[in-house]
Amino acid sequence: MGHIRQQVALVDARFYAYHGYYAEEQVLGNEFTVNIEVTFEKGERTTTDELQHTVNYEQLYLIAKTEMQQPRKLLETVVETILHRVRADFPFVFSIEVGITKHNPPFGGDRANARVVLKWRAAPYNGTV
Repeated sequence: MGHIRQQVALVDARFYAYHGYYAEEQVLGNEFTVNIEVTFEKGERTTTDELQHTVNYEQLYLIAKTEMQQPRKLLETVVETILHRVRADFPFVFSIEVGITKHNPPFGGDRANARVVLKWRAAPYNGTV
């Protein structure tokens, strides 16, 4: 019969944060958007109308908000931390994509954005233990 895969996503959550390698970025801050997308099997566990049986996008937002409040030099560090927290909070998901976009980074580009994305996918089951 096949499988139904469900995606839940937090799209373009906006934050003002103080991430950046350069001292002025850590003082002045910048605008960022965060995207988190998770995929999981929609099975018996997810057929009820109860929030605890799915991925709660409010929880995704709270994870992003908490990590965006911790100044870091590299966006890669923030993205990786968010990804690990999502995996810990929702162990039943089999793929996660986390992206952070820094709007107008201070390198002289006209309306440029910088983006870092990490993707995680559970290893496929090959029938061995």
